[in-house]
Amino acid sequence: MDDALILKYASPVPRYTSYPTAPHFSEAVGQAEYQSWLEAIEPGEALSLYAHVPYCDRLCWFCACHTKQTLRYDPVTTYLNGLHREIAAIGGRVSGQAKVTALHLGGGSPTLLRPDDLIALKQAFSRHFQFSGDCEISVEMDPNDLDEARHDALATIGMTRASFGVQDFDPVVQKAINRIQTYEQTRDAIEASRARGVRSVNCDVLYGLPYQSLSSLEATIDAVLSLSPDRVALFGYAHVPWMKKHQSMIPDESLPGIVERFAQMRRAAEMLVAAGYEAVGIDHFAKPGDSLAVASREGRLRRNFQGYTTDSAETLIGLGASSIGQFRQGYVQNMPATGEYLRQVEQSGLAAVRGYLLTSDDRLRARVIAAIMCDFSFSFAQLKAEFPGLAGVVVEEAKLFRARDVDGLTAIEDGIFRLTERGRPFARSVAAVFDAHLQSGRGRHSVAV
Repeated sequence: MDDALILKYASPVPRYTSYPTAPHFSEAVGQAEYQSWLEAIEPGEALSLYAHVPYCDRLCWFCACHTKQTLRYDPVTTYLNGLHREIAAIGGRVSGQAKVTALHLGGGSPTLLRPDDLIALKQAFSRHFQFSGDCEISVEMDPNDLDEARHDALATIGMTRASFGVQDFDPVVQKAINRIQTYEQTRDAIEASRARGVRSVNCDVLYGLPYQSLSSLEATIDAVLSLSPDRVALFGYAHVPWMKKHQSMIPDESLPGIVERFAQMRRAAEMLVAAGYEAVGIDHFAKPGDSLAVASREGRLRRNFQGYTTDSAETLIGLGASSIGQFRQGYVQNMPATGEYLRQVEQSGLAAVRGYLLTSDDRLRARVIAAIMCDFSFSFAQLKAEFPGLAGVVVEEAKLFRARDVDGLTAIEDGIFRLTERGRPFARSVAAVFDAHLQSGRGRHSVAV
């Protein structure tokens, strides 16, 4: 894997947690379409819910999430009142027989919420939606927020999966990204979650951070492995200061170059696999018995706005400022600005401001891109069976790419287009070949390695 090859395929492309991606959403889809899509959800249909908490008590310089820092709790209380109204309004429009199979609390920092507010939020969901008996409840955790009362509250709401942001344990790196978090804090928080019955623990680790080196990342991976998480998400830091102004606090010259980023990614992946974790998709690792690893082996892995998942629900309802929902008809996104979000839910209960109505070609390409991102392959015959009369154009694009692929990233065998071992690190770049919207000029993306 020479440097020239890495640089060749490092051009910025989307992460493909959806297709088309969010920069292609528009105001052509708004509250009227959203309401009709909610009301079209069928009795008995599986639902996935995501609730966004756009507040932190500190702002990490690396973060690209929609969030804001607050040292006062009053804005959080006001926001929660609006979120409760949105929950009631959406629950009233969805068939009462639809079953919630997954609930994800993200942010920001949902563990910033006071214990009573965490419990009240889950109670609001339970009043307005039916939950399946085996519903997966996952929460993004900041160890700096956590205390015994919050751990107890998370147990009360039935949290089954805890996702801890580690990033990097090196003090120099932590200072550069404004994320001071000791190994001991993280260890204690994980132990407290497990003691209360959490079945699965995930740790997020970043490479490509300021002042990060191969040796410091190796030390972080060793520390993470000592915590024995069920899953590890290994993400490349996305430096997008044109989108997130606070990232300008990170000097460009402190960041590793593309080739060094790639080396960091490969080394961390090697260490995780050597420790017994199975590689899942482009950036996840899981113990062999974990449901994510099982789904990957069985071809059931899926990808949505939260990343790789075993959640089979076709409908994802996003609640809170900036949240995105996914429906059979298309995508919809709430107002990102918190104040305007609150005004809209006060007025109508809904806050959808933009979205995207899927075409047949979009569905076809979304299927192909998801297959590349999850399985590193797709079948021509299966694609033609799913999309009769439409799949031919994508099949020809795949054959053309393979014919021009002088770097050996792909192969076609027995009607299966697949990425080679050499090509798998560049899955985002290969997926981008099938993105009919990418050249429209909407949106800027992070590097692909």
